[in-house]
Amino acid sequence: IKPHLKIYTLPGTNGDTVMQGLDSLAVRCKEYYEGGARFAKWRSPLVIDIEKGCPTDLAIKANMRDLARYALICQSEGLMPIVEPDVSLSGTHTLEQAVDINIKIQAELFKAMIDHGVYMPGTTLKPNIINPGRDCPVSYTVEEIAEANIYVLEQSFPVAMPGANFLSGGQTLEQGAARLSAMNKVKGNAPWNLSFSWSQAIQLPLLDLCKGKGELQFDEMSKLYVEELKIASAAALGAHCWNDGDGDHVGKVKAKEAVLA
Repeated sequence: IKPHLKIYTLPGTNGDTVMQGLDSLAVRCKEYYEGGARFAKWRSPLVIDIEKGCPTDLAIKANMRDLARYALICQSEGLMPIVEPDVSLSGTHTLEQAVDINIKIQAELFKAMIDHGVYMPGTTLKPNIINPGRDCPVSYTVEEIAEANIYVLEQSFPVAMPGANFLSGGQTLEQGAARLSAMNKVKGNAPWNLSFSWSQAIQLPLLDLCKGKGELQFDEMSKLYVEELKIASAAALGAHCWNDGDGDHVGKVKAKEAVLA
């Protein structure tokens, strides 16, 4: 169940947002539970824009405290909360800048959850994979991206929480699988289970099979779906062997620089 409602732009923050829906959440969670639901997910989207100073401290605190309050309410009504601080891939920020901002976001989240009295082993994290912005001019290998993600977890992720299931967030299956598998290869003795919670990365290739054909291609879709799940499952075990370049970030050359070149 996704119990959050409409997105709201915080005034004076250059576009930072929060999700609405906390006021009626307890009543709705009770109804969801009676209807058979046992899990809930609240997504708090954030965008990194270095020039605009986003996300602001206000946006980070507001969103993470909302996630904590949502988690507490869900647990009080018998639902297991999935907390999703979702930092967008858009932007020109470097991997190093992404690391600093994501540590700040996750540290704020987990402190707020503890302050609210959330039972930490009874929650799970659905984070974005830490990446440079899609238009970042600096290139990074998949191994560098994996090491950055483990570093962020080591700096902020409570041992009490059993694991993280990463969202795809605009990455292809090939990109996400390479990065997740690389993370599991380098995590060492880290106590967390690192897995996936991907929708677009798995669903879009299935829908592409149906383009121009007028109907769903169930046989082809079923075969591809099984193959995709094999790739994702192997990545969650650190056993996926990716092709050269999969998972790397290739720096984007600005249009003006490309013309001069």
